[in-house]
Amino acid sequence: MNGTGLRDVLEAHVGKGPGAAPGAVGLVARGDRVEVCAVGSADTDGSAPMARDSLFRIASITKPIVAAAVLMLVEDGRLGLDDPVAPWLPELAAPRVVRTPSAPVDDVVPAARPITVEDLLTFRAGYGFPSDFALPAVRPLFDELRQGAPEPEHERGPDAWMAALARVPLLHQPGEAWLYNTCSDIQGVLIARAAGRPLPEFLAERIFAPLGMTDTGFHVPPAALDRFTSSYRPDPQDGTARLVDAADGRWSRAPAFPSGAGGLVSTVDDWYAFARFLLARGTADDGRRLLSAESVARMTTDHLTPAQRAASALFTEGQGWGYGGSVDVARTAPWNVLGRYGWVGGTGTTAHVTPATGTAAILLTQLQMTGPTPPASMRDFWTYAAGV
Repeated sequence: MNGTGLRDVLEAHVGKGPGAAPGAVGLVARGDRVEVCAVGSADTDGSAPMARDSLFRIASITKPIVAAAVLMLVEDGRLGLDDPVAPWLPELAAPRVVRTPSAPVDDVVPAARPITVEDLLTFRAGYGFPSDFALPAVRPLFDELRQGAPEPEHERGPDAWMAALARVPLLHQPGEAWLYNTCSDIQGVLIARAAGRPLPEFLAERIFAPLGMTDTGFHVPPAALDRFTSSYRPDPQDGTARLVDAADGRWSRAPAFPSGAGGLVSTVDDWYAFARFLLARGTADDGRRLLSAESVARMTTDHLTPAQRAASALFTEGQGWGYGGSVDVARTAPWNVLGRYGWVGGTGTTAHVTPATGTAAILLTQLQMTGPTPPASMRDFWTYAAGV
């Protein structure tokens, strides 16, 4: 590996043209060999060069971190994978399910069985996004729960959020189908209630501090705002980057609802610390074991049936799903490597580890995705990381 190769990959997608991000930070590590490159600017005016320690809204690459926290509580004995979630989430003690996925929200039947902890981890609890966003039971996820791009200034607290969730019917029976996103937010509330402390505190104590993830959290403190990048969305007409949130905007203060699905901010080196923890099968750099090798293996192993993988293809492109991230089970593209685990973030981020090769690949940009399909910048980066 050499810096020139990675720089070329990143610079091809950075600039001022249509579809270009203002800047990017990429990291590819194979064993002890680490290549890091920062290109472009933190914002479109070019006044602040992108740096290795630039902070980003990492969106859905929050999900693997939250899944690991759930497993820590399982190993603590506070939760069991097969346990119903009702003792901690009584709002979900008697969920109702729409009679068919296309049925009106008031045409419901009782759930055939309780929702379990593992249902949440595998995204098969019955809540979340299917391939058809127009289904009646999907609309409340946007209107009532504000699922989608996090908007901290509009969110309610965890208890009020759970009360709203309880009024939304499941789209499928528990265990029946993979549905995107919502289960990670529920995991965040589950962690807080089972641990008896707010989600940010638990993550800070059990994951961020032991791994040295000093820049990761649910908001950016004043002293670090000068390293925080602005967030952009491609203009639907010409593809140029349009400002969505400035550095002193939504993430400059603690949110009412810390989103386990996509609320964290972080740096490339902080997520790389988490990647090393996964590659070391649950052990921190200093030798402390934070999670058992068996739990990390469950987290990074596909749990879906072939039919569930096929139905989730809009999001996963037919690959599998572990806990909090996808798992490559087929070589359908140059970047697919069997056993590769990780995910993408709608704010323009992606992070994966491949245990078989000891590889970690993390890309952070400020340009939001326009849909579930990853942009060319991510695909080119993945191909480079795969060594193709």
